[in-house]
Order: sequence, then structure tokens, then C-alpha cells
Amino acid sequence: MKKQLCYKYLALLQEKMRGMYMSFISYLINGLSLGSVYAIIALGYTMVYGIAKMLNFAHGDVIMIGAYVTLMGMTKSGLSPIVSVLIAVVVCTALGMVIERVAYKPLRNAASPLAVLITAIGVSYLLQNVALLIFGANAQSFPSAVKWEGISLADGALNVSGETIVTIVICVVIMVVLMTFIKKSKAGQAMRAVSEDKGAAQLMGINVNGTIALTFAIGSALAAIAGVLLCSAYPSLTPYTGAMPGIKAFVAAVFGGIGSIPGAFIGGILLGIIEILGKAYISSQMADAIVFAVLIIVLLVKPTGLLGKNIQEKV
Repeated sequence: MKKQLCYKYLALLQEKMRGMYMSFISYLINGLSLGSVYAIIALGYTMVYGIAKMLNFAHGDVIMIGAYVTLMGMTKSGLSPIVSVLIAVVVCTALGMVIERVAYKPLRNAASPLAVLITAIGVSYLLQNVALLIFGANAQSFPSAVKWEGISLADGALNVSGETIVTIVICVVIMVVLMTFIKKSKAGQAMRAVSEDKGAAQLMGINVNGTIALTFAIGSALAAIAGVLLCSAYPSLTPYTGAMPGIKAFVAAVFGGIGSIPGAFIGGILLGIIEILGKAYISSQMADAIVFAVLIIVLLVKPTGLLGKNIQEKV
């Protein structure tokens, strides 16, 4: 009798441990998915900072614009998700270049970097209020752009949604393509040269203004893709949808080392995992505080971020 009770207890314990393990794996996968979105957004931040040495705080609102354009394409025009996303990428690319030309280019040689920062915040509020006037303040339901239901693993104990898989795959593909572009293409080499020294790059015949505009275009295109993936996973869209993800993606860029493309990728992934695990095991209300606390700890230990490099300036 005692043996039977012991076996039954062990079986229950084993089942409970298996459930806890599957829950952890599920949280980890969701963290990878959310972190992939943060990484895509952070790539735009880190590219602009690395090359133009400015922080584009309107980047988060470009995410929102991309999501709205995709939503209008799928619901109002009846277009397929792929066509709607491509239109959003084109619109956000053009928007990024216009923002750079109108708002940031005249301040590129400003005496105080605060001028660019204040302008970026102003552009952010401008985009939010334009969206409020056009779409209203009420949240709109966002139909998923991913029509794949996903996969089931471990005899149905673990279900992975199509949005999660597609988000992770797209993030990895973007990272590989972007690194190849930066290292192999002439435009990528020009970006690296401008990042090192604008004056020397201009003397070597590189179009600095065109290179910076291209950087904004690429970052804004990535923001459109991130907006669609974010709203597909969390199907609610308002004019403020991009605000908090934009801030967290900036945190991810700083976390990984602002100006480093691999650092933005790693920072985004780690940030997403920390946020999801914090919500699951500590407190959903404290998740954001946990994320920023981890950032503070990392910067205290390594002020340049995980992959950032110390820059020595001669005085």
C-alpha cells in the first residue's frame, strides 16, 4: 500500500515538474518573440545613432503609422496582408526620409545636441496627434497578418503560434541581411565610414547626407515590419501603440551597446525574455520596473552596454 502511494506521489510530482518545464519553455518562446520585435525596432535606433549620432525618439511612432497603414490596407481596401505590409514599408520609408530632411537635417550641426532631442520629441507628439485626428483615440482590433496557426509540440503540451514563429524567423533573417549589407555593399561601407568620421568620409567622396537619409529609410522600414508583428501578436492598435515599445527598444539598444547592430539584436532578445519571465514569475505590474532595473545594473557594471566599445577622445 505504501509503495503504491509512493509511486502515485512520484507520478504526480513528475507530472507537475513536466508542466512547470513546459510552462517555462512556453514563456521563453514568448520572450524570444517579444524580444525579436524589440530587436527589430532597436536596430533602427542603433543604426541612426551609430551613423548620425542622434536619437530618433519619433521612431516608436513610425511603428504605429506602419501598423495603421497595414490595418487600412487589410480592412478598408481588402488587400492581402503581404501587399498591405509592403505598402506600409514604403510609406514608413518615405516618412522616415521626410522626417530626417525636414526635422533633423537642419539641426545636424546645431551647437547643442538638446536641439535634436527636443525636435525628436516634438515629431513624436506630432505623429501621435495626427493619428488621433485621423483614426481617433479608441483602440482598433488588428487582424493578424500571419495566417498560420502554428505548431503543437510534446503531444499537445506546448503550442507555438504562427505569429511567434514568424516573428522570430523574420528577426533572424533581418539581422543576417542587415549585417551582410553593412559589411559587403558599397552603401554599407559608406555607412561604416560616416559612422567613424563624417568629415573624413566626405573628403573621400562619400555623400554623407545621402548615407544618413538611407539610414533613416532602413530604420523606418524595419519599424513598419515591427509594428505589424507587434500588433499581430497583441491585436490592439491606438495612436499610442508605438510609444512604450519604442522606449523599450531604445533600452534594448542601450542594453546591447548603442551603435552596435549585434548589440541591438542581443539586447532586444534579452529584454523580451526578461520582461516575459518577470511577468510570469514575479509580477505583471512590476515587469517594466524589472526591465529598467536590469538595465541600470548592466550599465553600472558595463557603462557602454554588453557589446559597446569604449571610445577614447584626445583633448
